[in-house]
Amino acid sequence: MLDVTDPGPDALTELPPPVVVDLPGAGGQDGVGVATYVLEPADRPPVGDVVLCHGTPWSARVWAPVARALSRDHRVFLWDMPGYGASAKDAAHPVDLVAQRRRLAALLRHWSLERPHLVAHDIGGAVALGAHLLEGVDLASLFLLDVVTLEPWGSPFFRLVARHEEVFAAVPRPLHGALVREYVAGAANHALAADVVERLAEPWLDETGQAAFYRQIAQLSPDHTRPLAERLGDVRCPVRVGWGTADPWIPFEQADRLRAQLPGDPEVVTFPDRGHLVPLEDADAVSAALRRWLGSPGFRGSGATPV
Repeated sequence: MLDVTDPGPDALTELPPPVVVDLPGAGGQDGVGVATYVLEPADRPPVGDVVLCHGTPWSARVWAPVARALSRDHRVFLWDMPGYGASAKDAAHPVDLVAQRRRLAALLRHWSLERPHLVAHDIGGAVALGAHLLEGVDLASLFLLDVVTLEPWGSPFFRLVARHEEVFAAVPRPLHGALVREYVAGAANHALAADVVERLAEPWLDETGQAAFYRQIAQLSPDHTRPLAERLGDVRCPVRVGWGTADPWIPFEQADRLRAQLPGDPEVVTFPDRGHLVPLEDADAVSAALRRWLGSPGFRGSGATPV
C-alpha cells in the first residue's frame, strides 16, 4: 500500500514531459492548448487503451502512481484540463463542464481512440459522462471514482468562492496560499504529507494560478451536472463506481445513489477510511481495483484481456 505520509520524491512527477495538443475551436468550443501525457508498456504490446480524467483543483499528477501501474499492460492517456496543471490558464478560455466535456471528445478524436476505457475522478466524472452521454463518445467501459454528478456537490468553501470570485482573487498572496493549502489538505482529511500538499498547491500559487483557481470554481455549476443526472440510465457501456468511505467532500452515501441510477446494477468498490484523494491516498488499492476491472472477460472484444 502506498504510504501517503511519505509517498516518495517522484510520486507526483513520474509522468513524462507533457505534449501540448492544440485543439481547434469547433462546435462552439474555443481553441486551446492542452497538456497531454501517454504511457505505454515497456516490453509488450498494450492490451487496451485507458484514459484518466482528473478533477478540481488537481491535474494529471494525481494519477501518476496509478498511471504507472496501469501502463505495465495498457496504453494510458492523461490530460490536464485547460485551466489546470500545465495546460493554458488564459481567462479567455472557459473552464466550465460543458467546455471541458467537448474538449475531451475532441482530444479522443485527436488520439484516434474510438472506444477507450475511461477512468474519472471528481469533476472528471461529470466531464467523462458528458462526453459519453451528450457528445456521443462511445466507451469500452467507465470507472467513476468519487465523482461529481449528483447534488449536492461542492464544499461550503467552494460555494462561497463561487459567489465572491473577485474578492478571493484579490486577497493577498500569502493568505491565498494558506487557503489553497488548507483546501488541498482537507480533501484527504489531512492525511497527506506537507510536501505533497505543497506540490499539489503549487500550480495555483503565482499570480496566474491564483486567478485561475477561483475562476474554475466560479464556472463550475450544478446547472451542468443536472442534465447528466437525468440521463444516467442511458450510459451505454459497462460501469463501476469507486468511493472513499471517509470522503469529506462528496459523502459516501452518494455512491449508492449513483449506482441506483446507472444501468446494470454496477458494483461499488469501497476504499475504507480513505478521503476524496483516493488515487494518492491509496494508489496501490486503486491500481488493483482498476486492473481487476480492466481485466474483466467481457472487455476482451474491446482489446483488453485479463491481467
